[in-house]
Amino acid sequence: MKKIFYMIALIAVIFVQPGFAQQNTSQSTGLLSSYYEIKDALVADNSKLAATKAAEFVKILAKGDLQTIDAAQQKVLAADAAKINASNALSSQRDYFSVLSAHLISTAKTSKLSAEPIYELYCPMKKSSWLSSKQAIKNPYYGSTMLTCGKVTETIK
Repeated sequence: MKKIFYMIALIAVIFVQPGFAQQNTSQSTGLLSSYYEIKDALVADNSKLAATKAAEFVKILAKGDLQTIDAAQQKVLAADAAKINASNALSSQRDYFSVLSAHLISTAKTSKLSAEPIYELYCPMKKSSWLSSKQAIKNPYYGSTMLTCGKVTETIK
């Protein structure tokens, strides 16, 4: 009888533990998805949408549910995104996005943000990197002007 009880307890622990890890990753994945939406708005040359998506990014950080990212880093990311939200000029938003990207790349390399690979891409014209869920180049720094300018420099797993 004790053996059956211990076996059931062991099985329960095995199945519950991955669930907790997935929850932490899924919270970070929401942040990463929000970042991708900012990037996509800049790719589409849409400053209003970029501002809206940056505001959503800040809201995700404000919830404080991200256990994989320390509080100080969350504040830095929120401040970067707030600058994108506050600006109406696409060129300024792209400059702020470069800073946000640098900070998020640093975070992605030290924290598990996604179960899926994250691609770090680099624009030689802007001398800045960004993150993407896909290897295809969609340059947020020049949008339709130089849509495919860039290269994949690293895969973060």
